Amino acid sequence: MKIGVVTFPGSLDDVDAARAVRLAGGEAVALWHGDADLHGVDAVVLPGGFSYGDYLRCGAISRFAPVMSEVVTWAGRGLPVLGICNGFQILCESHLLPGALIRNDHRTFVCRDQRLRIENNRTPWTSSYAENAEVTIVLKNGEGGFVADEPTLAMLEGEGRVVARYLGDNPNGSLHDIAGITNALGNVVGLMPHPEHAVEALTGAGTDGLGFFTGLAALTAR
Repeated sequence: MKIGVVTFPGSLDDVDAARAVRLAGGEAVALWHGDADLHGVDAVVLPGGFSYGDYLRCGAISRFAPVMSEVVTWAGRGLPVLGICNGFQILCESHLLPGALIRNDHRTFVCRDQRLRIENNRTPWTSSYAENAEVTIVLKNGEGGFVADEPTLAMLEGEGRVVARYLGDNPNGSLHDIAGITNALGNVVGLMPHPEHAVEALTGAGTDGLGFFTGLAALTAR
């Protein structure tokens, strides 16, 4: 399975995401932000980092990158897309996901191992997990607070589109403790914590993050 990993100016987790793809048995394909071509990949990962330095609002410039026109088009046709941290922000700015990510409520950058509950295991990215599975993966962000208006929050909750929720102390003030959401089709997932940093026992917080990448390969093999 070919999984494209997009590099924007400032991306810093693209190499880690590509390694996670390979550890899960997939073929990582490097995609450049300036190319309006997905090179026939079966899925796309928008990695974490600071695209364009986040000099404007996080993800606000990246949404206009040529590669994002293709991502938006193919996501509408069911292409699995995972946005991690800055990638989550880009998905919201591109209107592939509702809501927005704002500065943490405590105004400081946070980096820690974070407990989560996987509440929706029906997406291509979460199918490896049992519903309501509790996992620990790395979290690092300064603008990770998920916000949306009340009708949107009610829609996400009512339609089961909250993919993951923070357990324990809320690290950034996200409304409803939301750590990740999906679109109506279920193929696009935005996640603030970093599963690509929890795929090897030697480093990070264990291997709980690997399921975000193995589930996609397993679905394709069926």
